[in-house]
Amino acid sequence: MNFIHLAAFFAVVETGSVTAASQRLHISQPALTREIRELEERFGVVLFDRLPRGMQPTEAGRLLADYAAQIFSLARNAETAVSEFAGLSRGHLALAASRTIGVYVLPPILNEYRQLYPGITVDAAITNTEDVEDAMLTHERQIGLIEGPYDTATFDAALIGRDELIAVASATNPLARVERLTAQAIGHGELVMREPGSGTRVVIEQAYAERGFELEPKLSVGSPEAIKRLLTLGTAVAWISRHIVAEELAAGTLVQLPVPDLKIERDLNLIWRKAHVLSPSARAFRTLATQTFEQNIDFVNVDIDRSVSSARRKKRERI
Repeated sequence: MNFIHLAAFFAVVETGSVTAASQRLHISQPALTREIRELEERFGVVLFDRLPRGMQPTEAGRLLADYAAQIFSLARNAETAVSEFAGLSRGHLALAASRTIGVYVLPPILNEYRQLYPGITVDAAITNTEDVEDAMLTHERQIGLIEGPYDTATFDAALIGRDELIAVASATNPLARVERLTAQAIGHGELVMREPGSGTRVVIEQAYAERGFELEPKLSVGSPEAIKRLLTLGTAVAWISRHIVAEELAAGTLVQLPVPDLKIERDLNLIWRKAHVLSPSARAFRTLATQTFEQNIDFVNVDIDRSVSSARRKKRERI
């Protein structure tokens, strides 16, 4: 098929007239009319009804227009993909991140990435770990950022940091005055957890199961921010990432509960599909993430440790 003919045909379909299409393509009206006539002769069908006020595609024309839309969309995608190899001056990066990383760790990385590669547009979806993996499998996203375990048979991964889940409650919660708690007591308390499919929930469930502890969450919530609100408003307790409650620990509105018989840590991973060649924009992001995530996490953890120590000092002073 002659793509010059097809481009002329599709321009008329989109604009509705030979005049507008010729202006879009910067060719004369007779030349454009000739291209369409040759295309009709090639197929042996009439592609347009010539009306007094424009051109309307026939049934055959509408059928061809559907294919033309797909062809030119693919052509644009191919052009974008290939142009990335010319120094990342153009391109697109689609990624997905689980909520803890997406909300509390990812933003500074995205900010630096955009400064380094201003020509790359970025689409970052923030969801739970299960949905991140699903988006990778359906090719909707090139890379994913998740906490906790992943399907090693399907994905390759780069370790980009470590995180700790700690038991947290409101400073007014009676448990905050207990000097030593057990994981079993937390598991049987007013425990609020993330929704099924969350990487955070999987890590907590695995940690309890490995030690033979019982876990009976009273409430499941899909938002870390909502969990924090529940903690501050009532008698709920939660195993939650240090990153999420850093400000509240520093302010003293939430406190870390002492649970010496259980320490929950997890990996932060950047994942991509096995045997899949990452685009230049995705490779650049992976490089930046592996170089900077651990540095950022170390800084945050040092800051959190200082904040927790300060909060503990304030608590002793109040006592």
